Parts: sequence; structure tokens; C-alpha cells
Amino acid sequence: MTRKTLLLAVALLVGACASAPKTTTIQPLAPSSGAPFDNVLVVSLFDSFDVRRYLETELVKSLKARGVNAVASTSKMDSRTPVARETFAAMVDELGSDAVLVTRLVSLKTEAKMKDMRPEETVNVWPTYYYNVWAVDVTEYVEPQAMQLDQSVVLSAHVFSVAAKEPVWGIETDAKIVSAFDEGADYSIFVDEANLIVKQLVQAGVINK
Repeated sequence: MTRKTLLLAVALLVGACASAPKTTTIQPLAPSSGAPFDNVLVVSLFDSFDVRRYLETELVKSLKARGVNAVASTSKMDSRTPVARETFAAMVDELGSDAVLVTRLVSLKTEAKMKDMRPEETVNVWPTYYYNVWAVDVTEYVEPQAMQLDQSVVLSAHVFSVAAKEPVWGIETDAKIVSAFDEGADYSIFVDEANLIVKQLVQAGVINK
């Protein structure tokens, strides 16, 4: 029997996974809100333009599936456009929006720890000329330790009434994410967040079912 041990300096194979986000805080819908709304500008406030675009895109998809006319602010701007009140006010005027859905990061807590990787191996077996004697070749793939990130991400979502010029509803959500240090975000995180927020919008009567 021969054993070949290969140290693979490759990207970590631990995939990012996330628990379903949960609603932790709810600001009830204001009685004078003017809801339900049916023409919503969707705005996400994050440092990364791409993260803003991803979440806004999924929120718009989920809102449109409910029959709401929704537009992502990132569809009308690029990374150089000022993220300012005047920018979004101009969009509201152009679109005739009756509400603005704003999401932003409230907190991000990260704990990093080293994780031993499970070795993988392949085994090849073939007969020899001798009775009941087999040749076996085992190749073992051993990876270096991986850095695992355990994150708690809290987001807020607020709906601003254009007519009332004030926030009339809001929630906070909490998601737990486990990922490798050198990986990007799992896109399903944006889908889950968007679906949860829109589900809460429906339940609160902010938009029609």
C-alpha cells in the first residue's frame, strides 16, 4: 500500500450558510400612515454599492410579486451618485412614489476562529497475479486550517410616507451567518431578508396582500 499526502493551498471548501433571519423589533403601523402603499421607492443604505443593489433587487422582486409598483434606487444611479436626501427626493418626485422603504445596517458582530478541515481521500483497488492479494493506492487530500467567521447581522427596515413626510412603520431583523474568511456572501441571504421584510409589510397592512 502506498500513501500520498498532498497539502492543497486552495480556496476553502466550507460554504457560507445562514440561518433564516428573524424579526426582533416591530414599530407598529401608524394609524394616519395612509397605507396601504402601492408605489414604493426601495432604498438600501450600505457602504457597498453592490450590497445595496443586491438587497434592493430582491426587495423589488418580492414587492412586485405582491402587485406593488416598486423601483430600486440603484437602478437609477451608479456608485458615484451622491447618497443624499436630495438624490432620493428627486427619485420620489420623478416616480410619483407614495412611500419609501429604507433598509440599513444596525450592527454587525463577528467572531473569528480557526477550524480543522476534514481530510478527503480517494482509494483505488485492483487485483494482482497472486491469489487473494490486492494492490491498494490511497491518496489523501489534507487542507490547512480554515478561518471561520460567525456573524450576527442586524438590519432595520423603515417605511416613510411621502405624504406624511415621516416614518410610519419599521422592523429590525437578525440573521446568523457562518462563512469562510475568504468567501463572499451567500446570495440567498439577500433573498431571505427581502422575503421576510415584505412578509412583515403584508402582515402589518403596509401593502396589500
